[in-house]
Order: sequence, then C-alpha cells, then structure tokens
Amino acid sequence: MFRKKMSKGTYDRENQKPVLKCSICTGEQVAGFKDIHTGKFEEVMVIRDGKDLELFKEKYDISSITKEY
Repeated sequence: MFRKKMSKGTYDRENQKPVLKCSICTGEQVAGFKDIHTGKFEEVMVIRDGKDLELFKEKYDISSITKEY
C-alpha cells in the first residue's frame, strides 16, 4: 500500500557492495548497496522476479550479488 521512497542509488565500488536483502517470512526481496564500513543498507529497487534482478545487475554492471536474510 504505502511504499518506502526508493533511492536512485549511486554505486561506489570501493565503499559499497551489492546486496539482495531477503525476508524469510514474506519472501520479499530488495536489491541495494551496503556500505562495507558502516553496514548501512541503501535500497534501490524491489525484486519481484528474475527479470527485475537481471535489470538491476545490468543497470549497475554487476556480475554477482550477495543474499542476506
């Protein structure tokens, strides 16, 4: 119903890593970037299916992504 405002996201390869946050309960997945120094997660987009995940990877030129639960 109400969605959290999603950031456009800037990907700093030296200070951030791509992460797919997954909910065990609901199965919801959110792609974004995690600061490797502070652990702060920046949401970029909701992943509904494989097509969304491929779009995220292509947009930010990512070959692999880490899942966190």
